[in-house]
Amino acid sequence: MLINAYHTLILISVKYQLGSGTMHTVENIEELKSLVGQELGTSEWIEISQERINKFADATGDHQWIHVDTERAKTELPGGTTIAHGFLTLSLLPRIVQDIYKVKGVRHSLNYGSDRIRFTAPVPAGSRVRGRYTLKTVEDVKNNGLKIVGETTFEIEGEDRPACIAESIGILYT
Repeated sequence: MLINAYHTLILISVKYQLGSGTMHTVENIEELKSLVGQELGTSEWIEISQERINKFADATGDHQWIHVDTERAKTELPGGTTIAHGFLTLSLLPRIVQDIYKVKGVRHSLNYGSDRIRFTAPVPAGSRVRGRYTLKTVEDVKNNGLKIVGETTFEIEGEDRPACIAESIGILYT
């Protein structure tokens, strides 16, 4: 369910940027196709507060102590702090991609799924994450659609290892 929701949101307003903080619009489908294989940019940093983690736990029913018990985390977790849910990190995908690029002339879009998602490092409460997006493929599909595959690497500020690497798929209709 959660994966379907973020893919639907990711494609509502797709944005293109050359660098963090500079948002650009892809003028047309031909330009989008010319960007295949390129890293399109990075999003703004997003804080992962304990409040955000708690709200996500409430929304999903996942109240595992590693996410919500700050006192226990002080003594039992490396770093002494709770960690965000992997799916909380992944749920930021729509916001991240919307910070990076948009395509003019898109009537609507649909979530088509994911091929690969890996949670490669924990995200400690109080840290910040951002996404780095690479456009992997764009191919025509029926009814004036475009199947888009992108890979987003979720970086943790100050860390070498990413939190997550996710390949998402959507269909844009022009």
